[in-house]
Amino acid sequence: MNTVLSVTIALAGQPNVGKSTIFNSLTHQNQYVSNWPGKTCEMKTGLYHHGEVCATIVDLPGIYSLTANSEEERIAREFLIHCRPDVVVVIVDASMLERSLYLAAELVCLPVPVVIALNMLDMANDQGIMIEPHVLQAALGVPVVPMVASSDQGVTDLIDTALRVAQAPPERPPNRPEIHAGHRAVFDAIEQQLTGKTPHPYPPDWVAMKLLEGDTEITDLMRAALGSEWEPVAALLAQHDDAYLAVASGRYEWIGRMVRAAVVRPKLGQVTLTDRIDRLATHPLWGPLLLLAVLGLLFSLVFAVGSPIQVWLETYVVRAADWTRAVLSEQPQWLSGLLANGIITGVGTVLTLLPILILFFAALGLMEDIGYMARAAYVMDRYMHWMGLHGKSFLPLFLGFGCNVPALMGTRIIESPKGRLITLLVAPLMPCTARLSVVVLLAPVFFGPWAGLVILGLVGLSLSMLAVVGMGLHRLLFFQDTQTAFIMELPLYHVPDPRRIGMGVWQRVVDFLKGAGGVILVMSVILWWLSTYPGGNIESSYLATVGHWMTPLGKLMGLDWRMMVALLTSVVRKENTISTLAVLYGPGAGGTGLGDILGHHLSPVAALAFLAVQILFIPCMATVSTLRQETHSWSLTLLSVAFLFVISMGIGILIYQGAALLGWSV
Repeated sequence: MNTVLSVTIALAGQPNVGKSTIFNSLTHQNQYVSNWPGKTCEMKTGLYHHGEVCATIVDLPGIYSLTANSEEERIAREFLIHCRPDVVVVIVDASMLERSLYLAAELVCLPVPVVIALNMLDMANDQGIMIEPHVLQAALGVPVVPMVASSDQGVTDLIDTALRVAQAPPERPPNRPEIHAGHRAVFDAIEQQLTGKTPHPYPPDWVAMKLLEGDTEITDLMRAALGSEWEPVAALLAQHDDAYLAVASGRYEWIGRMVRAAVVRPKLGQVTLTDRIDRLATHPLWGPLLLLAVLGLLFSLVFAVGSPIQVWLETYVVRAADWTRAVLSEQPQWLSGLLANGIITGVGTVLTLLPILILFFAALGLMEDIGYMARAAYVMDRYMHWMGLHGKSFLPLFLGFGCNVPALMGTRIIESPKGRLITLLVAPLMPCTARLSVVVLLAPVFFGPWAGLVILGLVGLSLSMLAVVGMGLHRLLFFQDTQTAFIMELPLYHVPDPRRIGMGVWQRVVDFLKGAGGVILVMSVILWWLSTYPGGNIESSYLATVGHWMTPLGKLMGLDWRMMVALLTSVVRKENTISTLAVLYGPGAGGTGLGDILGHHLSPVAALAFLAVQILFIPCMATVSTLRQETHSWSLTLLSVAFLFVISMGIGILIYQGAALLGWSV
């Protein structure tokens, strides 16, 4: 027998069945992520070497069926039909076999060899569910490999079986679901009319099945392909418009036969650990309170551990910049300034973010791996619907309280492209710790004992603007959409896998460094140049010139050009607002001295307008570059930046001019 040198293996499965675990276990570091052509959904591809065989492993999006209800389902079925992998491995959850087998019921009807990966057998056993894999294999007519992917049990057997099937596909077809007898005749009639007329490479029997299901995409495809010959098919479909029920019923009967043959269930009424925990975790009242407690604990731990490391890294960044200036003291000033203030500071911005990023990603992975992420989305779903979002958008937005960068990257858990886009656009409105640090430092200068209430009001303002903008985007961008139900499975709780969490953290950090690091570096150099030339200092720089240009706008808020420049430099890092004000309002002005100076230059109303602008202003360049990375669009990124600029300035003007109209001292 000739050795197969290259095969393609597709991994298919519903969400939360361990598909990504198997993919990572097989491919390790030999994997890459890219966008599907013309789609916003990502695809993962990796390589697995087995002797002289090189297998290309394609991790398809998690889907529930092959009906075109979502972009993920369209992508998966287009790949399976057009690319025709050598074998499809269907991963099923042994603890929820009936649900998992629905996708298998569709895949066995395609002209592609199928292997079933019976995963999470340990969780099934914990639930008292006993499955006989060899009996299930005989009933299905396809190979079944028992496994526990989280501990690498059965992964080698799975790839060996998949490669064997890819090299020598079985001659006998698998046991396939059948349509109920009442509609089988119409199915045969439609298939007969489609034979030889379906576009390549669509199988006639599969197309006939999808037409009976009412699949709009396949219906449009065949209407265009058949032309005038479509009318007889349309007439048959019109006479049997309830055939989709027969198709679904046939699949569920098929699943029932498979399960009855191979599964022994626990006694009725047995309450599992998952059931007991979910009584609290999904409760309408206690569920949200538990979620806030869990997130508050994780949030506190992340910053308790990450912030000291970030401060430690910042000292080394400053030392590196000082060392560079000292070494290059006899070189042209522009060279030392470029390297120290531009490049080292830019790279340092990325490095100082890494501790908190890593901890955020680890916390996110832990919640997802345990199974609590689905509960968090479930309990917050009703609130997120106000913005046209689903519950999964809550967690990324919550992360924005710490840093907007992980908030943006956390949107990858949102399956809906529209929901993810809205979340990406509103996430920069979350008041991150960097913005809050500036507000917390300056508010007492102007408002004394009332500073706490002012800070709380500014946070409320930011969150209110987020909700208003989210609702506006939903209605303006997607006003023709109908609100769809949020259907989410609640997987069983299980012990997290440190290796899987670690690999997810590593991949996200690498993605951030690759995608955002270069943009941060370029933006740092540009802003350094603008703040240095032509006079060699910020007071006479191009940036100061821009500040003078913005003086008319600043006057509407009671702010001079120096305050406007401080806002502009905050685009590099929000904390730059304080250092810029210290430089521009006098030599040696720092700490209390700066507060005294600002107290004489700004009225409380102007200060409130400035702080409102600060908390809503354009985010730091790390956030902007991450937004560009996640949206894959400079136009959307620049539109978001312009939008935030307009909103922040508008709110600042409204506060100042509103106070003037009310006769308050401005």
